[in-house]
Amino acid sequence: MDSDFPEPHIRLPQGPHTHTAILLHGRGSNGPEFADELFSSSTSTGKSLPSHLPTFRWVFPTSKDRWNARFEEDICAWFDAYSLTDITEHQQSQIPGLQESVSYILNILEDEINLLDGKTTHIYLGGISQGMATALWTFFCASTKVEGRLGGVIGFCGWMPFAERFGDDLGNEDLDLDGGRRVVEFCSGIVRGEVEGDIDMRVLGTPVLLGHGVDDPMVPVELGRQVLGIVKRAGVQVEWVEYVGAEGDGHWIKEPEGFDAILKFLASGSGDA
Repeated sequence: MDSDFPEPHIRLPQGPHTHTAILLHGRGSNGPEFADELFSSSTSTGKSLPSHLPTFRWVFPTSKDRWNARFEEDICAWFDAYSLTDITEHQQSQIPGLQESVSYILNILEDEINLLDGKTTHIYLGGISQGMATALWTFFCASTKVEGRLGGVIGFCGWMPFAERFGDDLGNEDLDLDGGRRVVEFCSGIVRGEVEGDIDMRVLGTPVLLGHGVDDPMVPVELGRQVLGIVKRAGVQVEWVEYVGAEGDGHWIKEPEGFDAILKFLASGSGDA
């Protein structure tokens, strides 16, 4: 494990370990805090996600503290995001953090796959806000660590760094992404340098669940819709959930509807009820 990052917060399964979910916190939070917030929320049955999925291992990594140019202070963040009003503003400052964080999460992904004897479809990756942005980039770079597809990718209240490279729903939405290859090559090129040899595109067979509050004041829902368009044009199967009135002034997952959607998504791939 990369010693420059804090140890991940892990919630062990309540029975035999069959699946793993790796979930990334937003800017200014950390793994234990995100886990507490997530598991204190309930589905429509009044139960938490671990109660529904007792054989899941839950992994909550924590990002480094890094300098934020906008606020001029160190913040626990996966990368430096200068503006969410204009995500292209000073976006080159995002690259060092994306390189470090995506590489780190890819290593965690590899470790968890090994724990499950190579069963990649038993691994889920996701996050909220900046954690979603980092999880998406990790997903598009995962051909270096994954042979085949993952169980699924989950993202709420987030955005896609460098989204303008792939068109968006407000502009060039017909941009040909060559079955996702353009996204994979761009993200992998930023994180790993020049991509050499064949890319295993089977990872893009992974289903994706995305959600966003229309009243989110921190990350505008238009940025979430932009991600939806990119993922669709990359040929990835994606489910989209919009809602209003979530806690945190809208910058969170709507309870219980959002958690019902997450449970259905996880359970459909795991075979759990």
